[in-house]
Amino acid sequence: MTEVSSLTGRLLVATPALADPNFDRAVVLLLDHDEEGSLGVVLNRPTPVGVGDILEGWADLAGEPGVVFQGGPVSLDSALGVAVVPGGASGEAAPLGWRRVHGAIGLVDLEAPPELLASALGSLRIFAGYAGWGPGQLEDELVDGAWYVVESEPGDVSCPAPERLWREVLRRQRNELAMVATYPDDPSLN
Repeated sequence: MTEVSSLTGRLLVATPALADPNFDRAVVLLLDHDEEGSLGVVLNRPTPVGVGDILEGWADLAGEPGVVFQGGPVSLDSALGVAVVPGGASGEAAPLGWRRVHGAIGLVDLEAPPELLASALGSLRIFAGYAGWGPGQLEDELVDGAWYVVESEPGDVSCPAPERLWREVLRRQRNELAMVATYPDDPSLN
């Protein structure tokens, strides 16, 4: 087996050619990527369900919009918390209940008391489900041209206008990917 270079903390941005409706114009934050597979959450799929409807104690800490996001098609009955901790990238001790994924971005232990983390969190987003790939599966999709891989920024996790995130992430790229941001929703209408 070939060695897998970790993409943990990076974004997968769906290419216009990706045919899976679960990932149409999706922006996925990879939370884990190694030879055993990959796991991430879709950052731009808000649901109509309020965070307070399922995790009441975390509602006040969730960023706008204060809804649960569909993290992907796997395990929709489970919840993941992803949060940015200001200064978390500088090597400070991680707050209890938060595990660094990349830089200032990390996973929140939703079983922990919210007040334990309240003063440390800069932003929090709650996801129902996740996106998962088995060993080599994501690498095959990358070879097939299904995803662009780009650097994440802490603000991606809590983008207040998730419907614009796909275009915004592409637009900030310093290469030909910036042009893809103008790709029409339905190219047949051109």
